[in-house]
Amino acid sequence: MIGISKLYMGVVEQSDVIRYGGYGAKSKDLPSHLLQFSADKKPVVVFNATRRCNLRCIHCYSDSENLDYAGELSTDEARGLIDDLASFGSPVILFSGGEPLMRKDLVQLVDFAVEKGVRAVISTNGTLITKKWAKEMKLRNLSYVGVSLDGLRETHDSFRRSEGAFDRAIKGVEYCMEEGIKVGLRFTINRMNMAEIPGIFDLVESMGIPRICFYHLVVTGRGGGITDLLLSHEETRGVLDLIMERTRRLFDAGRTPEVLTVDNHADGPYIYLKLKEEDPARADEVLGLLKMNRGNSTGVGIGCVGWDGVVYPDQFWRNHPLGNVRERPFSEIWTHTTNPLMARLKRKAEFVVGRCASCRWLEVCAGNFRARAEAMTGDTWAADPACYLTDEEIGIK
Repeated sequence: MIGISKLYMGVVEQSDVIRYGGYGAKSKDLPSHLLQFSADKKPVVVFNATRRCNLRCIHCYSDSENLDYAGELSTDEARGLIDDLASFGSPVILFSGGEPLMRKDLVQLVDFAVEKGVRAVISTNGTLITKKWAKEMKLRNLSYVGVSLDGLRETHDSFRRSEGAFDRAIKGVEYCMEEGIKVGLRFTINRMNMAEIPGIFDLVESMGIPRICFYHLVVTGRGGGITDLLLSHEETRGVLDLIMERTRRLFDAGRTPEVLTVDNHADGPYIYLKLKEEDPARADEVLGLLKMNRGNSTGVGIGCVGWDGVVYPDQFWRNHPLGNVRERPFSEIWTHTTNPLMARLKRKAEFVVGRCASCRWLEVCAGNFRARAEAMTGDTWAADPACYLTDEEIGIK
């Protein structure tokens, strides 16, 4: 994640991290908004609690439908996973899917995670959130709810293949806000919805939504069939400029939402280069934070456990199983490097090739997104085609 508000708007300074231990700060000692700067990079774990979903979105990485899928972890098995994550020191468990609200014991699992000291977060399409559910989650100290919204009404409903999905998702956001649960939007950028980003910012401002994450499209799962919706490099640069400009407008108006981009770590150097022209002193501060962040953390600071217990390097890379929590604890799978891919992911800068290998930003990007590079080139270690920085910007003559 690249924090536009943290970096570009100066919400976070290096001194904020230093107060909790500086470059040696541990995940367990950091508040949630500083977790990406931890030194130990204990993994945030995405738990696909179910594959079932009430929608059928065109970019779904898990290719989910409204079906009963066999083999889901039982309640006891899921509790065992959470227990292991707590002992291992994972700071966050993100309940995802499919649609996690379709799992009947979700409330119990959130309860158990909070009891064990693991921050519980839910990623949802928002359509199943009710006032009653929001009240229950508030009582359980749920840390955050991320609601996917991929455009304004017509575009979102088309993207989600469900008429009324937009209105139901907005209602879900309102229910969470009424109960005082931190809630935010998750927006996957593509050619079908990029023109609606200003409207999404207007929505964030009018509703007072405290957080929005802009995801760069990763073409895996059902998303593999929509490569034509990927932005060009120039379009991506334009979108980043727009996000930064609209974030500044919100801050100038006294609004301070958390604004982030996800799944393209070229955004970090891009912000730095922009600030180097606008505010050199702030640019130096940002470079220090980017070095602490250390770029893409697939296989290190982010991991995934599927509904059937299979462990993956991240939620998009489902063709590389690393083991199963039914056979070995997640903590053991994650720390053992007998799997060749896992061993390389711990030191990915040594294995990337092409432009990535020669890039002066390798230290702060870590080779960007390996799942996308593999999906689009067939080579796990090739340069990520979504990197939009020029040869001059990355230091190649």
